[in-house]
Amino acid sequence: MAALSILPVLFLAAFLAGFILLVIGAIHFHVSNSEIPPGVNQPLKLRILHVSLIGTAVLGKILENIGICSQICFLRYVQGSKARGGDPELFIKDLCFQKVPVRIYQPKVPSASQRRGVMFFHGGGWVFGDLESHDELCRFIARESHSVLVSVGYRLAPEHKYPAAYEDCLNATIHFMRNTELYGVDPANVTVCGDSAGGNLAAAVSQTLAGRSDLPKLRAQILIYPGLQALDFNLPSYHQNQRVPPLFREHAAFFLLKYLSGHGLHVQELLEGSHIPMDIQLNYRKWVSPDNIPEEFKARGYKPHVLLDCTSEVHETVKSLCEPNLCPLLAEDAVVHQLPESFILTCEYDVLRDDGLLYKKRLEDNGVPVTWCHLEDGFHGIINSCSSPWLSFPAGKRGVERIV
Repeated sequence: MAALSILPVLFLAAFLAGFILLVIGAIHFHVSNSEIPPGVNQPLKLRILHVSLIGTAVLGKILENIGICSQICFLRYVQGSKARGGDPELFIKDLCFQKVPVRIYQPKVPSASQRRGVMFFHGGGWVFGDLESHDELCRFIARESHSVLVSVGYRLAPEHKYPAAYEDCLNATIHFMRNTELYGVDPANVTVCGDSAGGNLAAAVSQTLAGRSDLPKLRAQILIYPGLQALDFNLPSYHQNQRVPPLFREHAAFFLLKYLSGHGLHVQELLEGSHIPMDIQLNYRKWVSPDNIPEEFKARGYKPHVLLDCTSEVHETVKSLCEPNLCPLLAEDAVVHQLPESFILTCEYDVLRDDGLLYKKRLEDNGVPVTWCHLEDGFHGIINSCSSPWLSFPAGKRGVERIV
């Protein structure tokens, strides 16, 4: 009888041991398929960050497989579960602009004049991120720049496909610009800002508002390692940094497809460049081409990619990738020419680096003043942890200070 009573304990121990081995195996697999470049400052810290992200993703997948919750829901929960209190320097309030959740950060110190306003769109591949995930960053920007900052909680994919996120950011921005007096903001001094997918949304909103005569002109756009095109996933940065965490090359294509259609089909076609007809690729070659990337960014190696044609079936599925509201780098010169002064931050070890470089060139070619901040030891997402006491990086702190 004693032997029988210990069986549940042995079973539980065996289950836990198997579970731990499964997680360790998955982490080892992903780590072995990643690369920490020697130019990254504090590489061990990046490895720790990467392992923690992998572990969370693996646990989410296990929970999904046993029917508790989806992996996406678990990752969102973990990402947004950081409880924060008030702020001694800011009034913080959650509201809705045109049914879009927003969080407003207003400096408590009185101002003799109207303040500048910042519309902030968070990153997360259009799939992750919320008002909580970027709360610390938004507080820092609002405090240090003495600005009224509005963080937008736009709808996420795959539940809400393109153009849901873009429409939410646009509608929230228009609402704010029409009601700046309620928040003590100068209507001529409103900036749109975003990181990663949020940088994509900021660029798209800026382009849409450039032609509006019924609203004040935006003061500036701040694009933090933005993803701006889906025409060419074989630009130099996509190959040089394809396995640099936390954003791998295939992840960039996968998230974009999730936003576009709600699923990740045709990732391989995007990666090999067989998702856009040859004539369309050649038409946009004037803007999206490795020839427009400065030679110093090809020094770590680059092999020109042979253009491939695609089937009509694939193109029909992804044809919206040529729309500027989804891929702002493809906007016509007449639109780009009207854009406000711009700040673009790029990181050397980021697959999206060349998107920013190409957009910088387009803006400058059209007479738009550009301030460019390039973090030579930076990687994708580096500013998100700039306020962390143990996971911040010097380059991330430099970047956010430049943004401020």
